[in-house]
Amino acid sequence: MAVGEYTHPTPLEGVLTFTVAGNPIDIGPGETCFVPRGVVHGFNNLAQTEAKGLAVITPALLGPEFFRDAAAIVNAGGPPDVEKLKAVMAKHGLVPATPPGIPR
Repeated sequence: MAVGEYTHPTPLEGVLTFTVAGNPIDIGPGETCFVPRGVVHGFNNLAQTEAKGLAVITPALLGPEFFRDAAAIVNAGGPPDVEKLKAVMAKHGLVPATPPGIPR
């Protein structure tokens, strides 16, 4: 989860579960959800099928370098290295947030 800018996530394939201000929202292709600036949010693919999505982030404070850095970690095989993801987020001005009930 992260505190960030305005985002409008939209699944292109599959169903993604977005958590916005602690409220889970399942959305599929053609649907979207609004995340206000500064609201803690995150997403998961809780289904047994692959999901792909698109997020519009405004203002455009995250450039291609952030997505290249994050993609290298999540596509490395196996579960993503959370500490490496946190470092990439910090490098680009994002603040990781811990879901309730999970120690930091």
